[in-house]
Amino acid sequence: MNEAVFSQIAMLVFLTGLIVWMGFIVWDLAKKSKAGRFGTIALFTVLGAGVVGFIIKTVLVEILQIL
Repeated sequence: MNEAVFSQIAMLVFLTGLIVWMGFIVWDLAKKSKAGRFGTIALFTVLGAGVVGFIIKTVLVEILQIL
């Protein structure tokens, strides 16, 4: 395994862990602040939009590198 493959695998694993950890933080924040159903949905929607944007950017960069 060379350094490039290791870096790619490590980034995938650690980014996934970071996203899950951020989800737990938002869940805990919603619970402690008693945000209710609507507030919790709003918090996760905003976080989800950021995650989806990051994934879309990564996919587009990979597609453009192939072309």
